[in-house]
Amino acid sequence: MSQPSRNPASSAAAAFVRRIPALLLIVAAALSVGACHKKDKKKDPLQGASVEKIYDAGHQAMTRANWSKAEATYKVLAAQYPYGPYTEQAAMETAYAQYREGKPEDAISSIDRFIRIYPTQPNLAYMYYLRGLVNSDRDTVWLQHVWRLDPSRRDQSTPQQAYSYFSTVVTRFPTSHYASDARNHMLNLRDMFARHELDTALYYLQRTAYVSAIDRAKYILEQYPQSKYQYDAVAVLGEAYTKLGNKPLADDARRLLTQNDPQHPWLSGHWPHYPSHLRRLNPFAGEKSPVDYEDKQIEKQAKRQQQ
Repeated sequence: MSQPSRNPASSAAAAFVRRIPALLLIVAAALSVGACHKKDKKKDPLQGASVEKIYDAGHQAMTRANWSKAEATYKVLAAQYPYGPYTEQAAMETAYAQYREGKPEDAISSIDRFIRIYPTQPNLAYMYYLRGLVNSDRDTVWLQHVWRLDPSRRDQSTPQQAYSYFSTVVTRFPTSHYASDARNHMLNLRDMFARHELDTALYYLQRTAYVSAIDRAKYILEQYPQSKYQYDAVAVLGEAYTKLGNKPLADDARRLLTQNDPQHPWLSGHWPHYPSHLRRLNPFAGEKSPVDYEDKQIEKQAKRQQQ
């Protein structure tokens, strides 16, 4: 029995119907690509914009303290315009935005890159100053306000780096706008370093390691003269020499304190005053050494005088 002949038109129609799903997928993919392209354009309106327009957008974000947006905008600027005065200014502001955003590692990386690429830039003093700020402020806010820890008790390597960069501002750029403030930061850091050494000297004193306490006290007087804690160091010398039975040197320390700090509590036998062991273990306790206790008493006395 012969097979019925197929209609060519019907076969073509059937083939077209079978291809419809594939055609729909192709159309959908094309529409999706087009939509993504439009979406990308909406996401990045600064693509192809002038350097002035991009910089103004970043600077406006800076004035509104929108640090993350400023950083992102300046990165767009650097990608499209890698050279020029706007790029240099954007690089400086990027580092500051990262510093204010709480990203010290990124800020340090940006500052170091700027110093390396632009070693003769007129605003180089600012970048060294900002480098000092980043190092001196790293972890300080968190330590003081969350755990109430004195920054002098943490590792001193980062503050030492800050001191070095502030010193660079003072020595290399003494007439810059930042030299005076850098000098003040150096004085505060010196007090912190002296406080760190004093806490160590007091620890040795409590452990009856009097020779070690004397060495630390002398180090404070030699390395950080005229610091906030210089007379506490003299008091450590007086106490250690007294315990060692060296009356002439103990009397020298007493005489020096009487002349220069007659209200020091060691002269009346009330220093050092060590907080209890439990208090020292408490991370939320503000007083952890005799220096804390003394500062607290001075603060109370000042409040009483104001009343």
